[in-house]
Amino acid sequence: MSLKYKRVLLKLSGESLMGDKQFGISPDILNLYAHQIQELRDAGVEVAVVIGGGNIYRGLQASSSGIERVQGDYMGMLATVINGMALQSALEQKGVFTRLVTAIKMEQIAESYIRRRAIRHLEKGRVVIFSAGTGSPYFTTDSAAALRANEVNADVILKGTRVDGIYTADPEKDPSATKFDTLTFNRVINLNLNVMDMTAFTLCRENNLPIIVFDINNRENLMRIVRGESIGTLVEG
Repeated sequence: MSLKYKRVLLKLSGESLMGDKQFGISPDILNLYAHQIQELRDAGVEVAVVIGGGNIYRGLQASSSGIERVQGDYMGMLATVINGMALQSALEQKGVFTRLVTAIKMEQIAESYIRRRAIRHLEKGRVVIFSAGTGSPYFTTDSAAALRANEVNADVILKGTRVDGIYTADPEKDPSATKFDTLTFNRVINLNLNVMDMTAFTLCRENNLPIIVFDINNRENLMRIVRGESIGTLVEG
């Protein structure tokens, strides 16, 4: 099988794990994601994953509950570890070797992030789940995804969303919104499109790391993307 992308970083939102629930983790969605990642691994793709924590806790919303921003951000990081543990369990039930890696030390449940070790895991065919964001407050999991993807020399960031690409406006709110097939980094900025937060987006632009935004809930999309099919919206150049 011919593969366009040999090493990918898959960015998943915590909210997507909720499925139809108001919070927490949907077993059906968790299994769907694990199945798609397993297919990538079986095809010989090296897979790293960054998953958000918004289904459990959002640091940015902490101020409304009287929690200091920095404390709230650390709480959000711990939420990503919980999601990472859930995804690791789902993958291992399918026989996929994984490593849960954390930016905050917690030796009993995950190994601390060391770049060379993470790359070696990928080379050996293990799925690497990066958790706890960057390990610092004020940075989102988008920023963590951009940082880790560049550090491990990923070919592309695959950002799974509920919609099938980047639109001129939110297609769930504006029926007249039109989809882009390809975009340059500069055009995304000029049009003020919401792809990733600006810190993450700038890091990808400076290192010329392409981003593909696609519908993660279509179980065929991931395999079609790594084979080189035009799925979702490609941001590059």
